[in-house]
Amino acid sequence: MTLYTNIKDDILAKIEDGTYAEGQIIPSEVELSGIYGVSRSTIRQALQILVSTGYLEKRKRRGTIVTRPKVDQSFTTSIRSFEDDMRLIGRNARTNVLLFRRVHPGEEVIARLDVKPDEEVYKLVRLRYVDDQPNVFVESYVPCALFPDLESCDFNTMRLYDAMEQHGRPVATARRRLEVVKADATTASLLDVEEGDPLFLFHTVARDASGVPVEYSIAHYRGESNAFDFDVARN
Repeated sequence: MTLYTNIKDDILAKIEDGTYAEGQIIPSEVELSGIYGVSRSTIRQALQILVSTGYLEKRKRRGTIVTRPKVDQSFTTSIRSFEDDMRLIGRNARTNVLLFRRVHPGEEVIARLDVKPDEEVYKLVRLRYVDDQPNVFVESYVPCALFPDLESCDFNTMRLYDAMEQHGRPVATARRRLEVVKADATTASLLDVEEGDPLFLFHTVARDASGVPVEYSIAHYRGESNAFDFDVARN
């Protein structure tokens, strides 16, 4: 084995046994060079492997911190709840509702949900965590006319799509659009990343079995914490 591989394995062992805890800043390259008695370039090679596999993350002005490997997301090719997706890969998920109220829709929501300007929609804003780390900030818009009793639901614990199914309009299809954007001051603060860091941005329109739009969502995912799977077929 190469020298940098041995160092990588030793640092990984310290991460796994808790010597370097999640969220902790590990020693600098200079300090690690002294600890292991090797050059900074060797240390840099070892650290880069751990960064690429998701165990470390380099933060500007903060140093290199311990993280968890990327969250493998399969929701791009299926309609499942966030909680179910996390459970399937052995991760713990929780949701914090930041806002839930009736609003008059803006132009984008009107177009996506095919509602009129004077029709009210629910605005549901949630911050969702994976293993106690903020992972996704999502805004959802739902036509009030289709779900008049949705305000009785507690979306800290209840899933939106479950509530829709209970109200007789389960989601049957969804169309998603993926972009990569830079975190602004608000999303950086909510997701605990640096302003300007890359985020995955998904726009989703969900429809019931009749093709009626029942939800429009805008979701920002941490760039360094998530990986997305896509199934494709040759036409």
